[in-house]
Amino acid sequence: MSVYSLELKNITKSFGKDEDVLRGISLSIEKGEFITLLGASGCGKTTTLRIIAGLEAPDSGNVYLDGKDVTDLEPNQRGVNTIFQNYALFPHMTVADNVGYGLKLKKVPKQEIKKRVSEMLELVQLSGFEKRKPDQLSGGQRQRVAIARALINNPQVLLLDEPLGALDLKLRRAMQTELKRLQKKLGITFIYITHDQEEAINMSDRIAVMREGHFEQIGTPDQIYNHPKTSYVADFVGNANILEGICQGMEGTQAVLLTGEQKLLVAAEGISLEKGEKVTFALRSESIHVDESGTGSLTATVKEKSFAGGQLRMLLELPDGSEITASRYGIDANVKIGQKVGWSFEPGDGVIVDREDQDEQL
Repeated sequence: MSVYSLELKNITKSFGKDEDVLRGISLSIEKGEFITLLGASGCGKTTTLRIIAGLEAPDSGNVYLDGKDVTDLEPNQRGVNTIFQNYALFPHMTVADNVGYGLKLKKVPKQEIKKRVSEMLELVQLSGFEKRKPDQLSGGQRQRVAIARALINNPQVLLLDEPLGALDLKLRRAMQTELKRLQKKLGITFIYITHDQEEAINMSDRIAVMREGHFEQIGTPDQIYNHPKTSYVADFVGNANILEGICQGMEGTQAVLLTGEQKLLVAAEGISLEKGEKVTFALRSESIHVDESGTGSLTATVKEKSFAGGQLRMLLELPDGSEITASRYGIDANVKIGQKVGWSFEPGDGVIVDREDQDEQL
């Protein structure tokens, strides 16, 4: 028996001559893991999910479930269930009939179906809703019915294709917590698709960031957010500032970089840099400290300011004309457009990216 619930090995998929959707992707997922495929529209997330489910065939490569090659098996032979964004509930059926539909197809005895439906509805906190139709339910309740219908078949792997996309923000956040609770309680492997970075970070054990048919980086939420390996990951997950500098030398485990007219210190432990080498690094907006007195070795001019989600966001123009974004909690009316400010950051908050010698965590 394999230690992995699912393995993708060198999966490729094209639609037409010039449309390479998946470019030899590989991924190993442990049993009971919650992993999210995160990426922009068109990056290959849904195609990957459909190949796992058996709804699409790869051009090459193999899909393994619990160590068994299921590449050529039909969807109903895989032990995999899928929850779609629109939930795909039967409108003419009651909640109980929707949830028990898969068991009915398997010709499970009626009393057994009734018992298991009752258990599932209790699990998703919908006891007493058995006789309602889908149009008598809220969006969150319909989603819970879809989850119960998928879980009642005891799948090895549950695939979730942007299942919270149709919900409002408050309900979506509540359902994130609910889904994670269910997943941990049941111990089922969840493979989740979203383009919402906050959703991925809040829910996942690991995140696979996809870009143009390949995995840009795979890692824990902490690794993806705080230690991005590429500028794409840094910018997509959290919208980091991407800066370039020329290495002036090393001070211990820190690199001295010349960015425009200003010298910066960036952590470079385990990284070999040559003097004069061009370096790209990412710096989160919340890692930048702004000194309104305008003192310090690093200066900038406030070009714009805005408020979002209880945060003050400032667009700062550096002396060479380049721009960075800084943010901090609270509404601060004292910061003025055109004001000269100082700025700084801890060296460890600057992350060097886009280096070919960095190991991929697959």
